[in-house]
Parts: sequence; C-alpha cells; structure tokens
Amino acid sequence: MSTINDSTNPVTIDLCQLVYISRITSTGLSSPSTLNDISETAVERNQIDNVTGILCYGNGYFLQCVEGSEQALTNLKNRLLVDDRHKELKILDFSEITERRFASWSLRSITLERWMTKEPELKKLMPFKPYEWDSNEWQKFLDVLQGYYEEQTRTGNVDTPPVKYSTLGVTLSKVVGQHQAFFLIQTILGLMIVATLLWLLL
Repeated sequence: MSTINDSTNPVTIDLCQLVYISRITSTGLSSPSTLNDISETAVERNQIDNVTGILCYGNGYFLQCVEGSEQALTNLKNRLLVDDRHKELKILDFSEITERRFASWSLRSITLERWMTKEPELKKLMPFKPYEWDSNEWQKFLDVLQGYYEEQTRTGNVDTPPVKYSTLGVTLSKVVGQHQAFFLIQTILGLMIVATLLWLLL
C-alpha cells in the first residue's frame, strides 16, 4: 500500500487488482442460469463493496478481473474458493494498481462473443484455453477487453444489467465457436439418421 503525503491531509491509496482463471464444474453446468446468477449476485455485492471488473466465460473456463480495496478483494477471493460452480482456481495477479480498468462496471459478464473472434489479437488466443497461455498472455487479453470497455463507455453502455445467458446455449453456440458448433450439430444429425436406418432395418 502506498501513500500520497499532504502536509494537512495524507491520503492512503488502497486499490488492487485480482485476476484469476478457473474451470466450470458439473454443478455450474447443470443449471442453465449459472452465468446469470453469478452476474446478478456479483453486481449487487460489488456495488456495495465498490468493486468493479469484468467476467469472461468460454469453453468451460472463467477469467475474471476485479478491482477494489485489498480487503474487499480478499473477501471476494475467499468466497470464490468455496464456490462449487467452479474449480481449480488459479490466481494470475493480486497486486496494487494506480487506476481501474473497468471503473464504470460493477461487473460486466461476457462470453466469447462474435466481435472477439474477429479481433486480431484475440484470434491468437483462440480457442479460449487460459490455462495453456504463456505467462503474460492474460495481460494481452485484458488489454483487448479494456479497449472494448472504453468503446462501450463511449456509447453509453455503463453498468448495464447482465446479459441473459444459458450455460448450455453458450457452450454450444458461442464457446466452441460457430464452425465447431456447426460440425457438432451435423454430427448429431448424422448419428440420428444412422440410428433411424438401423431401427428400420431391424
């Protein structure tokens, strides 16, 4: 923690950043409202604790960056450790910062959305598997998300309600990517046709 000394009113700076990754559990996948529940609860709590940040979900993985006081983030980390909707939580960073990246978002929840697959810097990090990234690639990922945040702020999308996501729907249509989802659907249809033919023959 650092201080800015003023002869009459010393000010203590207590602003930290917590970045972590984790994997969704079967418990998390079993509820279609998991992402919505996380977002709605977090937004309310974060507004009280003056915590801001962004949560990204894709391919069965979470990556979250949150900003706030050291105590607020420590309390949040402790809650995350006992949340059975995710597992294998790995902290990438917990350090002091001078300013917030996502100051107007109590928590924006996003998935691997279409614009992300077209972003040149993000293409290098796809498919989204943060456990396999090099040590500094999470920082590149956050830099792109910060640019997205700044663009959203310019257009007035400040602290908007969480987008409604279905975990299963996200997993099929956004997480695995459009081309993979297409092949997955084609495979399922092919298996159904084969099963129907076998049933008719027997």
